[in-house]
Amino acid sequence: MTKHVAVLMGGWNAEREVSLVSGAAVVKALRELKYDVAAIDVQRDMGTLLTRLYPKPDVVFNALHGRFGEDGCVQGLLDILNIPYTYSGLLASALAMDKVMAKRLFEMAGIPVADHIISTSEQVRAGHVMAPPYVIKPSNEGSSVGVHIVRHGDNTARFAEPGWPYGASVMVEKFIEGQELTVAVMGDRALAVTEIMTNRGFYDYNAKYEDGGSFHVVPADIEPAIYDETMRLALLAHQTLGCRGVSRADFRYDGKEIYILEVNTQPGLTPTSLVPEQAAHVNMSFNDLITWMVDNAECDA
Repeated sequence: MTKHVAVLMGGWNAEREVSLVSGAAVVKALRELKYDVAAIDVQRDMGTLLTRLYPKPDVVFNALHGRFGEDGCVQGLLDILNIPYTYSGLLASALAMDKVMAKRLFEMAGIPVADHIISTSEQVRAGHVMAPPYVIKPSNEGSSVGVHIVRHGDNTARFAEPGWPYGASVMVEKFIEGQELTVAVMGDRALAVTEIMTNRGFYDYNAKYEDGGSFHVVPADIEPAIYDETMRLALLAHQTLGCRGVSRADFRYDGKEIYILEVNTQPGLTPTSLVPEQAAHVNMSFNDLITWMVDNAECDA
């Protein structure tokens, strides 16, 4: 019997457009693989979503990104409906999206993290709350949404317009100079280390998703011991948060220490995304990756 897969995409947050691109790529692959596919553009109307999920699909492929789709909310709904879904469960998704809590857990597991403080948008706009260079970021967004690097001489007041729409608190984190590294984890296996290069100063939203926004080197041209340690830390971070399926851990390497930035529990599957690229590096096609994810979908116990 043909497996029925519902693909959730879109959403109503800042990452809607990226989610639609990821979802379209997934739908195309699933149809090529002869699955029975329903593409669902998720809006902020749970009644409509529940209607679209009946009769219940065999699997939900969750291609949503950011708040509500990646932070445990949709995962909880699917747990209630007892529909297996791709990527991590409710708790791991919520922990990874909450950058403050995730960093506490990483520290407890022995994974180095950058120093940070929690401030308010008013304090950040009033002046430096940490010696530059530092990064300001929302505590619960993905895809580098709302992230800015503040360097010596920068005027923090420029962040006053159009305001800070990401909640009352701001994470202010020491900026780690060095190489940007990332590792995809698939089940119990780290795939590869990619070095990300960009002329934008860091791997921001546009660098992630615009053609030419970044250049990826896979495998990263780093010392074998650093390569292996980055792979180990990525798998440890995946396990520390309780992730399942596919995740991606982002790091900075300053030439001495490897610092984890965050774990993405639902990394993108767009044409410029890193996970499909690393899968290809280990001889796994995009369609093979999608098949593995569908086959390993599950609900929380």
